[in-house]
Amino acid sequence: ERQWRPQRPRFYYGEELYGKTVGILGLGAIGQQVAATSRCLGLKVLGLRRTGVPGVADEVFTPDRLLDMLPRCDFVVIALPLTPETTSLFGERELRGMRKSAYLINMARGGIVDETSLVRALREGWIAGAAFDVFAQEPLPIDSEMWDVPNLMVTPHVAGNFLAYLDRVMDILRDNLRRYVAGEPMINVLDKQRGY
Repeated sequence: ERQWRPQRPRFYYGEELYGKTVGILGLGAIGQQVAATSRCLGLKVLGLRRTGVPGVADEVFTPDRLLDMLPRCDFVVIALPLTPETTSLFGERELRGMRKSAYLINMARGGIVDETSLVRALREGWIAGAAFDVFAQEPLPIDSEMWDVPNLMVTPHVAGNFLAYLDRVMDILRDNLRRYVAGEPMINVLDKQRGY
């Protein structure tokens, strides 16, 4: 309509991130980048890490203390690999452990979150909302109830995509080839014992 309407109080206002708390499940390379970016935006960073070793987070929790961390978070970001330990890690108990005003973001693997519990949590208001880029079944079936859940943002497993992705992959490949020839340790090595 090409009309410039005065802003109604609070209608267009978004949440301020500064001073909020983000809990990051998994402080590997991706989780550390989420932590660094969060700090730049003025968020307090809590992290969940198997070893509990301090790092980029203000406070680090081990998996047995996840329920201690969740009620303190305004946002919970899942950045874990899918392993036997993390499959169905986040279910009803964890969703109920979050603040009603909190948001859950899964950019890791769909099998980490119990989707039936997530749907119920969003429909019944256990949490404020969620953003999911990954699902237990992909592509997400057209008849999935997740398409119609209030306060759920669905993206088609594209969070890691960017225009220069293949260039970056080739840079890593070239660097690893150089390292291999030089007898140096390679980067991004998979640990089959851990499952990723």
